[in-house]
Amino acid sequence: MSEIEKVGVLGCGLMGRGIAQVAASSGHTTIVRDVADEFNRKGKAAITKSLDKFVEKGKMSAEDRDATLARLTFTTNVSDLKDSDIIVEAITEDLELKNTLWKELDALCPDHTIFASNTSSLTIAAMAAATSRPDRFVGLHFFNPVPLMKLVEVVRTVTTSAESFDRAMEFARSLRKEPIAAKDNSGFIVNLLLVPYLIDAIRAVEQGVGTIGDIDKGMMLGTGYPMGPFTLLDFVGLDTTYKIAEIMFDEYREKRYAPPPLLKRMVLAGWYGKKTGKGFYDYSTDPPSESNLGV
Repeated sequence: MSEIEKVGVLGCGLMGRGIAQVAASSGHTTIVRDVADEFNRKGKAAITKSLDKFVEKGKMSAEDRDATLARLTFTTNVSDLKDSDIIVEAITEDLELKNTLWKELDALCPDHTIFASNTSSLTIAAMAAATSRPDRFVGLHFFNPVPLMKLVEVVRTVTTSAESFDRAMEFARSLRKEPIAAKDNSGFIVNLLLVPYLIDAIRAVEQGVGTIGDIDKGMMLGTGYPMGPFTLLDFVGLDTTYKIAEIMFDEYREKRYAPPPLLKRMVLAGWYGKKTGKGFYDYSTDPPSESNLGV
């Protein structure tokens, strides 16, 4: 089994830069590709800020921070990833866009390169089928924030070889993560169970079961969750949740995955949560206040 040394990352957004950071800090030569230099600059700045915080808290030495940054390269050219031992894709949840990139890389990369998607809702088989290496295609679903969250879902399709799956598991462990094996179904393990819970919380507000704050407090104090469903929804992004729910509903055709009308209205209004300053909570106040949703 060949060791993974060079890592390619597609996408320098929140998830992509997090994956790049943990790969580089774990000793891997890492190259990140995004469509514009501006996105790469923002991603590099965010990684540097994150590493600086680790140094400030005594969780990393200044020397290790500098070594991590030295192992990172940023590019706008897909072809620069061609020598990677593994390529992890972390772009928007658009199957056509993902497969366009996979087809391009399939023609460029050597046979030993493993392709991995960080998708949280699309099936891995739908991407693997677009390449000539379905046996070397896996899912590697990281969790946000990547540098702090220990879990990685390693997804094996019906065509993934045992060697590729084992290499992906070892790669996840090399990042000091805890991998779990997941079946290639939409949502894998975590989102299969989490999305209906979040959707039910939204429906509970629609039906007047309780207020946003009381439902959050109830789930935190009653079940020991670190945050309530609405705080989590705002953190993940309502636009992201809506897209994931649509994909999963299309896959399963079960009501528990269908996006509620309130969620759709909030996304149409541009209320995506913390990243836009308003979601179920209004972040223009300190502490954040409940948004008036008109329900």
